[in-house]
Amino acid sequence: MQTDTRFVSRLTKSTYALILAGGRGSRLQHLTDWRAKPAVPFGGKFRIIDFVLSNCVNSGIRQIGVATQYKAHSLIRHIQRGWSFLDGRFKEFVDVLPASQRTDDQSWYAGTADAVKQNLDILRSYGPEYVLVLGGDHIYKMDYGKLLSDHVLSGADATVACVEVPVAEATAFGVMGVNDDWRVVEFAEKPKAPKSIPGKPGIALASMGIYVFSAQFLYGELERDASAPGSNHDFGKDIIPYLVKHGKVKAHSFSESCVGIKNDVPYWRDVGEVDAYWEANLDLARVEPDLNLYDDSWPIWTHQEQLPPAKFVFDQDDRRGYAVDSLVSGGCIVSGSRIARSVLFSNVRVHSYGVIEDSVILPEVDVGRGVKLRRCVVDKKCVLEEGLAIGFDPVADAKRFYVTPGGITLVTPDMLGQSRFLQRAAGPE
Repeated sequence: MQTDTRFVSRLTKSTYALILAGGRGSRLQHLTDWRAKPAVPFGGKFRIIDFVLSNCVNSGIRQIGVATQYKAHSLIRHIQRGWSFLDGRFKEFVDVLPASQRTDDQSWYAGTADAVKQNLDILRSYGPEYVLVLGGDHIYKMDYGKLLSDHVLSGADATVACVEVPVAEATAFGVMGVNDDWRVVEFAEKPKAPKSIPGKPGIALASMGIYVFSAQFLYGELERDASAPGSNHDFGKDIIPYLVKHGKVKAHSFSESCVGIKNDVPYWRDVGEVDAYWEANLDLARVEPDLNLYDDSWPIWTHQEQLPPAKFVFDQDDRRGYAVDSLVSGGCIVSGSRIARSVLFSNVRVHSYGVIEDSVILPEVDVGRGVKLRRCVVDKKCVLEEGLAIGFDPVADAKRFYVTPGGITLVTPDMLGQSRFLQRAAGPE
């Protein structure tokens, strides 16, 4: 209804979104040795954090803070370059909030709640009615306006966005139990034995790490938690479980606010492991991927480098440059090699007589002549020497590279004995 649209617009304009982007994401192994997880490249030209930032902007939330901590240089640089288009004259902005010991205890961010607590003076200065707390490390499209509307209409103290996941995967999330009114009656953070949803054996209701609070209520809860003995100062471990027992917490089903649902299944991916990261990237190269990057009504914004078009050269029987079922980004040159079911990020050079299959090649990689890659993730600025073959002998690969439980081989400059800071297009990660 039109009235709902105006109501949601008013809510989003009076909301401050705080994105928690300080974690390393150690399950991504060597991909986060030099960058925070939200800064990891994804989808050929984006960074992981671009998805949550785009959700905010597309939802009408234009007052955004990004709390950073672990190796945040490339993340901060990306936000400065790619997200400076918001207009401060209309009170639109993306604030970068590094851990800077703003409180008397002079500590770094001790937990997700503490990251918000240490920036309370900044939040109060903007005077929002609502605060939306978001993680910066998942891939999804979501209209936060619908979530905010649900929160206000329910009269809840806090609203938690949730998604259905297999029980086997639920040990990595906060798992909720709800009643018929979608009020949360149980909350267990990363339980060893997650409970199934009644009537849906094998499926659990997992927190997405997305929380909505009325601003003044949140400020009071953060002050209370800051002085609570033994608290981890974390939303999943402390704030939400406390409010389940002493307040009113509602669950919001992601299916109600997901943008672009395909086959009745909302798209939400935790790309926190190399296998999941590889799979989610390659899914984008399918004929009909689960995530639509070509949707003009809900675009994903990012830093747009000024690069020439991708180029494919040579058309001989033994030396033909082409790509099929693949994403190939600007600045790439494929010279007499075959690319199949792969994702090539910006400025990748592929020399002749090679084959790349089922692989994810991050920016500024140089692939030498005759190189053969299968089921690989190759990190930024790697130089692959002529004739190298990776992904065909997992035992041999494991001696030099990292091989995942799913058989994906991760290659980084350090593993190749190269300095990522001395390759062409040198500069910080």
